[in-house]
Amino acid sequence: MASPIVEKLQEEIQALEHELNHELPKELKRARALGDLSENAEYIMAKQRQDYVGARLAQLKKRLADLSLINLNNIPKDRVAFGSRVTLYDVDRGAEIEYKLVTSEESDVSKGLISTTSPIGRGLMGKKVGDVVTVITPTGKREFEIRSLQTIYD
Repeated sequence: MASPIVEKLQEEIQALEHELNHELPKELKRARALGDLSENAEYIMAKQRQDYVGARLAQLKKRLADLSLINLNNIPKDRVAFGSRVTLYDVDRGAEIEYKLVTSEESDVSKGLISTTSPIGRGLMGKKVGDVVTVITPTGKREFEIRSLQTIYD
């Protein structure tokens, strides 16, 4: 069974492929029929959209391939990794925060979901309970102590 992220990516890929292979060729043909292509705004816009859709498709297909490489057997059982739920003590603010490490597509800081590729996510990867982590964020240097950890296996 595919994950919701994979399904979402596959849906977007299908929609873009349909646009690229069916809708845009019709638009380009219609615009070409209007005459001089050098000053034809409809043609120029359709070509730009075609370029954008092609680039976005390539990006989505690469992301889908990357996600298929996530091997759950390689995720440690005793350290912070993808799928971990972590309780941190923010040393500078004197407060506890809880995060779950997810893919970039799922991240939503307001819900406590941070990407494994975010500054805090990268700083936490591979760390254990009791470790103190210093992370450079867009708002400056922050220090966290890892208070508790639930891995994807718990």
